[in-house]
Amino acid sequence: MAEHMSIESPSPLAPAAPSGSTPRPAPGLLDHSLRPVAGSVLLLILLLLPPVAQALGDDFYVGVASRVLVFALAATSLNLILGFGGMVSFGHAAFVGMGAYAAGIAMNAGWMSAWATWPLAFVVGGLLALVIGAISLRTQGVYFIMITLAFAQMLYFLMVSLKTFGGDDGLPLPGRAKVGLGLDLSNDTHFYYVVLAVVVVVFLALHRLVNARFGHTLQAIRENETRMLALGFPVYRFKLVAFTLAGALAGLAGALLANQGGFVSPSAMQWSQSGMLMIMVILGGVGHLYGGLAGAALFLIMEEVLVAYTIHWQFGLGAVLLAVVLLAPNGLMSLGARASQLLKSWGARS
Repeated sequence: MAEHMSIESPSPLAPAAPSGSTPRPAPGLLDHSLRPVAGSVLLLILLLLPPVAQALGDDFYVGVASRVLVFALAATSLNLILGFGGMVSFGHAAFVGMGAYAAGIAMNAGWMSAWATWPLAFVVGGLLALVIGAISLRTQGVYFIMITLAFAQMLYFLMVSLKTFGGDDGLPLPGRAKVGLGLDLSNDTHFYYVVLAVVVVVFLALHRLVNARFGHTLQAIRENETRMLALGFPVYRFKLVAFTLAGALAGLAGALLANQGGFVSPSAMQWSQSGMLMIMVILGGVGHLYGGLAGAALFLIMEEVLVAYTIHWQFGLGAVLLAVVLLAPNGLMSLGARASQLLKSWGARS
């Protein structure tokens, strides 16, 4: 798709461009904006949430918001390979679970510092993704989906069989990790702000990544892998790096999840958890920077609301998912563009 660009003569009052400088290219189809205004408003709301909740006597919602942010991180890591790389992995929860176990086992061994256990979970998730991806990425389509699912189930049954680490009963943590800096993570508000800081840093890093040459190449591979191979790009290497990074971020999300609940269970690695992460990405918007956050927020908030009325909350959630698919096939993040298109068409008709 070609873009029409007009060339204007520079104003005599405008400062001259520095010698040797090149104009910044206009954003293309492969660029993704953080939407500074909307992002700043969202960040402000998230920063004000704990004091507002405490003022209203609803401290419970601080814990809910922390859980939303943790799952937003996990869903965003999946969105990196699913939305930007076109890799449909049905075993992504394995990296979340193994990251949680890495942090939990280290903490039970006396490593209570978050500066040690959280990077450990990041590395464990990345190494597992590197090994699994090196094998899985040699396949495509439904074979790739099934082999990632197979690896995830293998890891699930491995942790169930290891009675040393709790087996099917799970592994309790001795407490939340210690981060220092005058923060006590046993306090839900302090834990929330630390999780928020981690998520913000990850979002900023992913924004730089998907808008860099690596991100553009990854998206081009998603669109037409055969053409990228013909152009001489090392497609397998790009996909493996993205898959490894996604696994590492999922492992970090697992460490945060374990610290929030104070418990690690093999159920966090089941195929249903991978499906839940995929639903979150689809709800929010596949290939949108904020897709994982929007999907996790909608999914978990709907769960909290519907559970209060019925034990069959999945039925109501399924109806919401159906409505999103019908009204916004590209997820919640596409509703703004869809609404503006409808308004333009309505204005043209009138």
